[in-house]
Formats: sequence, structure tokens, C-alpha cells
Amino acid sequence: MKTTVGLLLLLLTVYYCAATNQGVSETSPGECCFNFFTGRIPAKKIVSVTKTHSGCLEKAFVIHTAAGKRVCVSQSATWAQESFDQQQISDE
Repeated sequence: MKTTVGLLLLLLTVYYCAATNQGVSETSPGECCFNFFTGRIPAKKIVSVTKTHSGCLEKAFVIHTAAGKRVCVSQSATWAQESFDQQQISDE
């Protein structure tokens, strides 16, 4: 009887740990920025622009360039906001 109870507790613990890990990954922020590029990236070199998750400490855009780089830019940068807005219009 003790073996069955112990096995049941072990299985419940494993199930709980697996469920907890999945829940954390679904609710945690994706990509956050901590260092920001202060220059300007030419529009022709920008492939896509995404906003960081609302759970991030700093609001930012992640610029994906044609060279395969990801660059963080503050959402207060006018040119980055314009690139993001332009992408939203062309996606519609």
C-alpha cells in the first residue's frame, strides 16, 4: 500500500512540474530589449519591425534587417514608429 501511495505522489509531482513549466513559458515575455541602438537604419535595409512584449521593462521595437541582424530601438524613435506603422499598413 505504501508503495502505491508513494508512486501516486511521484506521478502527481512529475505531472505538476511539467504543467507548471509549460504555463510559465506561455505567459512570460518573449523578446525584451536592454540595450538600444540610437542611430537610424535606412528603410530599405529593414525587413520587419516588431514591438516587444508588454511585460518588458522598456517599450521598444525589434528591427530585423536584411543582413539578418536584430536591433533594439526605443519606441520613442520617430523613424522606428513610422517603419512599424508602414509595415502594419502593408500587412493589411
